[in-house]
Amino acid sequence: MNDKTKELIAIGAAVAGNCIPCLQWHYKKCIELRIPKDEIKSAIAVAKIVKDVPIKKISELTEKLLSSEN
Repeated sequence: MNDKTKELIAIGAAVAGNCIPCLQWHYKKCIELRIPKDEIKSAIAVAKIVKDVPIKKISELTEKLLSSEN
């Protein structure tokens, strides 16, 4: 795996893990590697989608449980 791919994965993991220092460090590394910002944005967008799915699902489940008659 090349450095570019590793750093884009790391950016996604940092966003998904809510790790601000990790995001800052890996963003800086991406810039040093001259990874285009549109590719960084894409990695962040994917991470946000992955991160948001569990939040949406737990919200749907809580609504379902609270609206049931039991």
